[in-house]
Amino acid sequence: MLKRGIYLLVTIAFMLTGFGITTALAKPSDCETCHAKITPGIVKDFNRGKMAKRMTCASCHGKKHTSANDADKAVLPTISTCKKCHKKQTKQYMSGKHAKGLLPITAFPGFSHQQPQAFIDGQKGCNGCHNLGITDKGARDNEARKYYKYGMDCQNCHTRHAFTVVEAREPEACESCHTGFDHAQWEMWRASKHGAAYLTDRKAHRGPTCQDCHMSDGDHHVMSAWGFLALRLPESDQEWMGYRATILKALGVLDANGKPTARLDVVKAADLARLTKESFDKERAKMLGVCQKCHSASFAKQNLHNADLMIKAADKLLAEGIDIVANLYRDGIIEKKTNQFTWPYPDLLTFYEVRTPIEEVLYEMFMDFRMKTYQAAFHNMPDYTTWYGYAKLKESIVEIKEMDKQMRLNAKLEKKK
Repeated sequence: MLKRGIYLLVTIAFMLTGFGITTALAKPSDCETCHAKITPGIVKDFNRGKMAKRMTCASCHGKKHTSANDADKAVLPTISTCKKCHKKQTKQYMSGKHAKGLLPITAFPGFSHQQPQAFIDGQKGCNGCHNLGITDKGARDNEARKYYKYGMDCQNCHTRHAFTVVEAREPEACESCHTGFDHAQWEMWRASKHGAAYLTDRKAHRGPTCQDCHMSDGDHHVMSAWGFLALRLPESDQEWMGYRATILKALGVLDANGKPTARLDVVKAADLARLTKESFDKERAKMLGVCQKCHSASFAKQNLHNADLMIKAADKLLAEGIDIVANLYRDGIIEKKTNQFTWPYPDLLTFYEVRTPIEEVLYEMFMDFRMKTYQAAFHNMPDYTTWYGYAKLKESIVEIKEMDKQMRLNAKLEKKK
């Protein structure tokens, strides 16, 4: 009878704490007592996670905030807060591309300054995902928190306040950032055979998740051979190198004569491209190792090689589009912008902040269709590679050629007036 009574008591306590209600068996802190009334969801999440068994709110938020009158004294955690307990994961994370997520925003000349502040600093646009690069190192990181203090890092994947590793291991944890226009990896993976194999039987884990391939064995480093922009130097394929040189000029990394510019330093700092053969081969070897957990070496190498060739096919079309627009600049049909860094090439890093429809089409080729062509190739989603990527690049070239013809005709007519 006594055993049954104890069992019943423990069961009730478990049910209550599971709903974020603290019982006599788990005495609440002063923080929880107050926040159970004003932010009950936070208390519920915290008690749902493992951290509640070893830590209190003060472990991350400090002890200075004790009432509603001094809420501004509550410390907001940064990655250094997580590092106190998770040294290995922090070191891995800081060496990878996610920790550098804020740097690409600084590479876009004037782009961030042309957007509403809420879009950039308020994290309702690009910085809504790139905020995972907000750490607590350096002036830029501190500046990024001035307008909106709730910058994220580890919390992007281990959602506060539960911070559960179970959530972070599911592919949906990646979906909120890796989706949509220029990086639809979630949609590609979900519709691929890898995604289908996993999602139809999660328990069996038959197919690989994002984490299986990009965070093998829980490594928080997260890096890929090609980098976000699928650009590398050097390139032994001279035909391909010609296409890439044109793209690099339009990115402002090379000047019109093919010489490196100051913008190359930003590319290096943000790891946006692979700039040595060794760095590319290292990441490619790691991925091959992951693939070979399920596939033969020859199968893995052939599929990755074929995906490489889709980048080349996409680069050929993008370079053609860049050259057409660059000639419109050279011939004065599109006016030179003040201090345009990439002159006489269009500056792809201005994104959609351009003045002519033909430049808008070129921007879509670069940031949407080229991305989908090669990203879907690596994620084994042929439909995306074809109809959302390569076919759209082909369509865009036809459109650009027609617009070029019309713009030149209009320019001749203007001269005759």
